[in-house]
Amino acid sequence: MHVTTRPTILTVAQEAGVSTSTVSQVMRGSGRISEKTREKVLSAAKRVSYMRNPHAAAMRSGKFREVGLLINQIANPFNAEVVAGVSDRLESDGYLVFVLDTRNEAVRQRRYLETLIGGARGGLLWVPASDTSRDDIDLVVAQKMPTVSFLRQIPGGHFDHVGIENTAGTRDATEYLVSLGHRHIAYLGGQGSVDLRMQRIAGYTEVLEESSLGPPVICACHESKQAGAEAVTVLMTEHPEITAIVGNGDVVAMGATLGLARMGYVVGRDVSVVGFDDTNEAVLWTPPLTTLSVNAFGLGERLAQTLIDRIQTPDAPVRSTRLSARLTVRGSTGPVPAR
Repeated sequence: MHVTTRPTILTVAQEAGVSTSTVSQVMRGSGRISEKTREKVLSAAKRVSYMRNPHAAAMRSGKFREVGLLINQIANPFNAEVVAGVSDRLESDGYLVFVLDTRNEAVRQRRYLETLIGGARGGLLWVPASDTSRDDIDLVVAQKMPTVSFLRQIPGGHFDHVGIENTAGTRDATEYLVSLGHRHIAYLGGQGSVDLRMQRIAGYTEVLEESSLGPPVICACHESKQAGAEAVTVLMTEHPEITAIVGNGDVVAMGATLGLARMGYVVGRDVSVVGFDDTNEAVLWTPPLTTLSVNAFGLGERLAQTLIDRIQTPDAPVRSTRLSARLTVRGSTGPVPAR
């Protein structure tokens, strides 16, 4: 017989020959049920392929064990490593993580926020889209859902935040390049006035100003290897004096090394390139990428722990955590070439 409805507690009760209340108690692990009856109910549940609805149980108890993670460009290796750290930490505490990629689009973000809130998730980890509206922020605030913003901090002090010391990181990278003798240094990657990008550009420009190295050369592009390769071709054609590049992230920096190689430059000798993130791929790249290490997996764990802390102590003061980025020197950088 073809079954057109999913098995329920009633289905199990009929199969086991017991009451629905007995099945409910067995599934919840409550009540005074004999071992024989318990085994009979569990066997019946297995035969009819019954699955307990954890969402319905959460609705009854008020304890939701599902967390939504809204992130931008999950295909980026940095984000993938963050997601892995988040998932490992939350799942060790019994939480299920739902990952949604907003692609930095406000309309998509709104739809996902409504979906997560409508599903009564137990918490939200959120990389806000660059043009997030006040309405979106008010929507999340009104739900009283434990929320932690990541990378981009939402003004107003409503939510805990985990981020990176972006300006200090690119300062270190640019100062390192200056110490190698580079005097013509460009910044490559990212688009628009997104906080993270502007903070990183600020560190770069501060060092140029302090070292009297002239106006900054900033080249915007999408965060992908292909975009980095194409943009660096334009950059070096328009500014052949450039001997070093600070990338907005590892992905665009790797793309830059590919573009430079196609133009005949030897990366690390003719042009130095620094990334940001230290993804797993960076050390395996050719040449291995000098970058600012932030331990993406560890960042994900910290993000998850911050949410767990908020769930456990909802009345604690809102806190903001920014982790430092450590310069890791590899083969993609070297002394300024003699031209």
